[in-house]
Amino acid sequence: MGIENDLTVEESTEPPICDLTNATSPPTGYGNHRLTPHEPVAAPTLDCSDEESIHPHTVPLQQLEHVFKTDFNHGLTSAEAAHRLEQDGLNKVEGAKGLSVWQILLRQVSNSLTVVLFMVMALSFAINDFIEGGVIAAVILLNIVVGLVQDYRAEATIQSLYALSAPTCKVTRHKKIETIKAEALVKGDIVSLNVGDIVPADLRLIDGLNLSSDEALLTGESLPTSKHPEATLGEPDVPLGDRVNMLYSASTITRGRGTGVVVATGMRTEVGKIADMLRANPIAGENVTRMTLYWIGFKRSVRSILGLDGTPLQVKLSKFALFLFALAILLAIIVFSTAKWQIGDEVLIYGICVGVAVIPESLIAVLTITMAVGTKAMAKGNVVVRKLSALEAVGGVTNICSDKTGTLTQGKMITRKVWLRDGSMATVQGCTHPFDPSSGKVTWGSHKDELPGDLKLISQLPENAKSFVECVSLCNNSTVTDGKPPVADAETGTISTSTTSSNDWSAVGEPTEIALHVFAMRFGLNKATITHSKGSRMLAEFPFDSSCKRMTVVYGQRFATTCDVYTKGALESTLPLLNASDELKCEMTAKAESLAAEGLRVLCIAHKVVDFSDGIINTREVAESNLNPLGLAGLYDPPRSETADAVKRCRKAGISVHMLTGDHIKTATAIAHEVGILSNDLAVAQATNATMPAAAFDALSDEQIDQLDQLPLVIARCSPATKVRMVEAMHRRGAFCVMTGDGVNDSPALKKSDVGIAMGLNGSDVAKEAADMVLTDDNFASIVTAVKEGRRLFDNIQKFLLHLLVSNIAQVILLLVGLAFKDIHGDSIFPLSPLEILWVNLITSSFLALGLGLEEAQPDIMVRPPHSLRVGVFTWEIIIDKFAYGFFMGSLCLASFASVAYRYSRDPSILGGEDDNCNAEYSHGCQTVFRARATTYATLSFLLLVTAWEVKHFTRSLFNMHPELYCGPASMFKTIYRNKFLFGAVVAGFLITFPVVYLPVVDKIVFKHQGITWEWGIVMACVVVYIALIEIWKAGKRRLGIGAVIRADILE
Repeated sequence: MGIENDLTVEESTEPPICDLTNATSPPTGYGNHRLTPHEPVAAPTLDCSDEESIHPHTVPLQQLEHVFKTDFNHGLTSAEAAHRLEQDGLNKVEGAKGLSVWQILLRQVSNSLTVVLFMVMALSFAINDFIEGGVIAAVILLNIVVGLVQDYRAEATIQSLYALSAPTCKVTRHKKIETIKAEALVKGDIVSLNVGDIVPADLRLIDGLNLSSDEALLTGESLPTSKHPEATLGEPDVPLGDRVNMLYSASTITRGRGTGVVVATGMRTEVGKIADMLRANPIAGENVTRMTLYWIGFKRSVRSILGLDGTPLQVKLSKFALFLFALAILLAIIVFSTAKWQIGDEVLIYGICVGVAVIPESLIAVLTITMAVGTKAMAKGNVVVRKLSALEAVGGVTNICSDKTGTLTQGKMITRKVWLRDGSMATVQGCTHPFDPSSGKVTWGSHKDELPGDLKLISQLPENAKSFVECVSLCNNSTVTDGKPPVADAETGTISTSTTSSNDWSAVGEPTEIALHVFAMRFGLNKATITHSKGSRMLAEFPFDSSCKRMTVVYGQRFATTCDVYTKGALESTLPLLNASDELKCEMTAKAESLAAEGLRVLCIAHKVVDFSDGIINTREVAESNLNPLGLAGLYDPPRSETADAVKRCRKAGISVHMLTGDHIKTATAIAHEVGILSNDLAVAQATNATMPAAAFDALSDEQIDQLDQLPLVIARCSPATKVRMVEAMHRRGAFCVMTGDGVNDSPALKKSDVGIAMGLNGSDVAKEAADMVLTDDNFASIVTAVKEGRRLFDNIQKFLLHLLVSNIAQVILLLVGLAFKDIHGDSIFPLSPLEILWVNLITSSFLALGLGLEEAQPDIMVRPPHSLRVGVFTWEIIIDKFAYGFFMGSLCLASFASVAYRYSRDPSILGGEDDNCNAEYSHGCQTVFRARATTYATLSFLLLVTAWEVKHFTRSLFNMHPELYCGPASMFKTIYRNKFLFGAVVAGFLITFPVVYLPVVDKIVFKHQGITWEWGIVMACVVVYIALIEIWKAGKRRLGIGAVIRADILE
């Protein structure tokens, strides 16, 4: 009903009525912009030549027609409307169009590693090495296709979530009321609105009856705002939520009806302005030259193509790819210098071979596929990932900034507490479905009365509460239903509403009335039940009016001489009408203040039985006099049941949760305490600024904000600019910020934050467009799932990066030192052929790395602080480990090649005679080289298989990797079989080595090696030595306390 109480934490969104409000009460609703009907605002002098400079909420009604060149009674003519439509354009907000296929495709190639692969591919084709060039082209294509498919599917999912915003509306044109498409509206159109309508454009009200609108998506207000066409505000900068004579696009009419004149359409609406902020050019308006603009655009394009703008992982990997490219050039120069710059085909191929060896060709493909798998896991957790990179980024979050309404809370009102005049209390606990009467339990006094699964019988309701519950049920115009037919109450013989648990409950009406109705239905006392049992019917209704903030109904039986009057309303307007002692009134006021301090919206419930008369039915003052107070009802928008646990888990994971809301500070504070954002154990310095109104935060300069010991945990009455400033303040402190929200007002901050997460069910289109992720269940707790998955992904990226780079370092060591292996002509002999290198990098390593990307989360993943964003994935531990493992692997590969090649002699002729070219083709003189090359390939392959299991944990031994799960001699086998994909990849890699070595034709022509026999002993010896070296290395790390060790004592 929109009935509100000045004592409530919401601080009534309606204007105070002077003759009904205590003189000592502060004005509410407008802040300093108080409506006083007895002192009309003087009409300002307006310059109507420039409509853009006019603030419609400051224009008196009598001047609106002149300002907008329209007629309130007849509307615009069709010709004038067509002219304005051509002049101003369609009434559409640009920005919710999503990404095109070409934009998604460009996003896949905008990274340095892909650019480097394109260069290597071009160089391979230039020297007629079509096999190598073709393989690299296939890798590039795989990277692009996987990323394109995943991002396109995510974008299609987001587009399916976009809701239609008021597709049609009723408008008066040329003396007729007609229904037109909302996009055809123009300034000056006269629009009619009723309950349930979505406002199609920004309107200045010219008429209305008991009109309220839900503006939560725009302002963040959790309660509908009452509107007053007759109001004229004196200041142009009144906050949107306090402009009570305006209706804004995308808001919803929750009560009453009204008529308004269109004052802004499309991108000129408040919603459009926010959407425009998302696409604003940050240097627009600055005094810069054309050349400067070109230079800035060029730099942005280069940074975008090279992937230097994005998440920390994107930037790190792009810089790493550029480093590898420079290293590849340096290594090629070393090869050419060794040949004294006499660059023939063999020297050129060897130089390219060394360059290819240093580049992890499969990194992008493995990373993309791993993230795609993570995205599927996230989809099961109700999170749609629009950008794959955002999945990794969310794992590094240090701060979460969340909206309150609909995100932390359920976005629906419930009756939380009931106080009866005899002092007894009822409390509703554990309600997870606000429309379901069977959800949660009711506590009366000290007796816990849990609702059964079938019916709550009327006879079981305490007698002193029955009148109260009947009043809130009958003085109510809402409808709550589960779509099932009513059932009979076996004990009373009356008809009761079923309150069995169902997911199909729905409601229509004002949020406060729905909450009261559901409370009554918990005891089977809906309106039909009461009227049927009493045989009564409604005789009169005095609807809610903003001037008195009350609703009253009169019920009576046919031919009866008495009737019942039921009233509910704001306490300050109902208190003077009560037939109660001053002592009871003081007690009720004190209790109302106590309930309001808990963040509840307080309503007074009253009733009386009087003799039937015409005055009772026809005169409101008569009906509402000498009422008997029944008690108070405290209502609020409850937190989601999962929110408190989610906030607790965030704090345990070292993540700070902040609430940025458009609600009043008392409401926000109460909810923040309930969900755990605010706690009693805050440090003194943090508690001082833990809560702050947006006006106070906005008044601070950036320097003053930076001087605060801690940023506020709760900011109330937020505007879009406030949220953006909060995100910027976090960035200046080096924090990595996630912004969640559902409203249009959240969109700029969603885009400004490092990772924006929008609500999919009740979120606005603009918010979804600005976000990197969308929660399909609108549940804050799903963010914890996203953070956990992001952290798991980050850990696994480190594991497969280590694995891939160990392989590259080993190959570089092998090939550089291999320059010393020369044939009789003085040409260097390849220890590995180019195709062997590509096979190892793309086939053997790729599936092993992908298996590492699928590793399950470590037990301590959500009890450790966020990883350092400055360091990123390349920690010192990873860097040192990869050089150590790479040195071990490269040295053993060198040893295996030398052991076979120089087994009998060190004569260069062993590596090829006068007529032999062992790098290009097989001949009898190349037999030793080809066997040595096969031995080296097998050694490298087997060492990579072992490495995949060793890097599952950076410090624990392979033989005791999960002591909390497995122990005994068989623990290693249980450990390696735990990740079945990785186990399969290792087995497959082991088996495929043999056909690569022995398959006729393929071995000598493609891979430039041949089958081996006794050399397998060397291969196995290298494997044993390698495992021993790594285990000794890990033991040293454990002894010195280097690296992460899971603590069992903090896992609980």
